[in-house]
Amino acid sequence: MLDERSKSLLKTLVERYIADGQPVGSRTLSKASGLELSPATIRNVMADLEELGLIASPHTSAGRIPTARGYRLFVDTMLTAQPGLVVPDDRPIEAQIQPDQPQRVIASAAHLLSSLSNFVGVVTAPRKPSVFHHIEFLRLGERRVLVIMVSPDGDVQNRVIFTAQDHSQAELAEASNRLNASYAGLSLEAVRERLKSEVDQLRSEISGLMSAAVQVGSEAMADEQERVIISGERNLLTVQDFSNDMGSLRRLFDMFEQKTQLMRLLDVSSRAEGVRIYIGGESQVVPFEELSIVSSPYEVNGQVVGTLGVIGPTRMAYDRMIQIVDITSRMVSQALSQK
Repeated sequence: MLDERSKSLLKTLVERYIADGQPVGSRTLSKASGLELSPATIRNVMADLEELGLIASPHTSAGRIPTARGYRLFVDTMLTAQPGLVVPDDRPIEAQIQPDQPQRVIASAAHLLSSLSNFVGVVTAPRKPSVFHHIEFLRLGERRVLVIMVSPDGDVQNRVIFTAQDHSQAELAEASNRLNASYAGLSLEAVRERLKSEVDQLRSEISGLMSAAVQVGSEAMADEQERVIISGERNLLTVQDFSNDMGSLRRLFDMFEQKTQLMRLLDVSSRAEGVRIYIGGESQVVPFEELSIVSSPYEVNGQVVGTLGVIGPTRMAYDRMIQIVDITSRMVSQALSQK
């Protein structure tokens, strides 16, 4: 627990460091805080804050900088949102995301998040139910079959499967006809369960083929739903906190390239309500000490279908990032719900 004087000095220190990017000394803190305290008193308070793990002293400076724990306390208890969001664009912010195809909406959202924050904007594609409308099998060669699966909204997924035995095109047509006649419109999970219960009614080789198709269809849908739209990665090249450490930059760009770890980070925030802030170094959620994520889920007709956010250095203007992410989330929800 901190007394009011310690809270005020910590708040001032964090705000000055976010604004200037330089370690904050006791003299600067004395002037900026507006408190009538002697330099000795301020140094004592800073020593206490450092002992609590809220600030740290870089080796090359007598000033202090916030730690992940200090940022967390600042964000949770001291942050005051500024009214209104200043947008460096002639168009009103509400006009920058319009109802359109989902992919265009989320691409626009990623670009808007990046341009407003000057960091990285990231949006996960809307999750769609794994339902198939039509399926076809095409024999490619011995024990090789092309599965063509069409979703209700017209998306087409193609996958090659290797079967336990060779099938003629007539057998493949029989399997696709059975699936289309009996299971079209159901989720792939429901189809899988029904196939298990109806296996005795099907010839074993046809049953195996249909099960394999459902499995590969589920994998195809899962791959499709792991799309992440990223905008503004190059902005990090100009961030002082990263530009001096090429190792950190390389790890960040590896994360954007792989996307799997990024999906896990965003999946955590999709299960929370409202805007959430994840500060690097304080937990396993964000494995990079220099990185923070401000994120929010977005909805379609009241159902959470994806996540969006801003990725940048821990030294970011959190009040502005919260506004940017919150407004963009609401605009995306509105644009997609009108489709």
